[in-house]
Amino acid sequence: MIWNLGSLFTDPLSVLRELAYVIPVILISLTLHEWGHAYAAYRCGDPTAKNLGRLTLNPIAHIDPIGFLSLLLLGFGWAKPVPVNSRNFRNYKVGEAVVSLAGVTMNFLLVLLTSILLIVLGRVYPQAFSNDALMSILSYFLSLNVTLMVFNLIPVYPLDGYHVFELLFARILPSKFFLFMRRYGYWILIALLFLGNRFGFSPIGMVRSWVVRAINFFILL
Repeated sequence: MIWNLGSLFTDPLSVLRELAYVIPVILISLTLHEWGHAYAAYRCGDPTAKNLGRLTLNPIAHIDPIGFLSLLLLGFGWAKPVPVNSRNFRNYKVGEAVVSLAGVTMNFLLVLLTSILLIVLGRVYPQAFSNDALMSILSYFLSLNVTLMVFNLIPVYPLDGYHVFELLFARILPSKFFLFMRRYGYWILIALLFLGNRFGFSPIGMVRSWVVRAINFFILL
């Protein structure tokens, strides 16, 4: 999902067509991810997100303009974090875990639904695979939501995976470790992204490849 801006001048129609496919996918995927956090927090006893208008499927409430453009142009980005007051949770540990995993759960469900649709189309209506628009949209849905799911599970602050990691190991690891992660987590994350691109090692790409292979396997059964 990294765009070559020079192609806007050489083949603008192609770029605009692809943008028409990918922008709705980004809006839907990020919105459902953040809505999942807000809904889970509300169900666990915290009305903060609901009171601030974040318990909604309106993308305007969730999309961060810079994060949106970064995802569109650079391949990674973010939405507005959902405000959560964990002191309102009926059960702190359960609430923290459920809310942290709610976003990636929504992305997983989108991956699952897209995979099922591709498998059904492959068996029932294989002619659909010749529809470039449909295949582009489904491909973007699959790729983006696998990326969001795996990326957010990385146990580095401020990602969702870090909060689960802290819950599991708060009593085992020294508090200085978690203070360090909260202080330098952003820089660690940037370094991981840079090194992954520099040396061509991408866990996200590996998982995405596994998902595609699994779908192709079931289509061919």
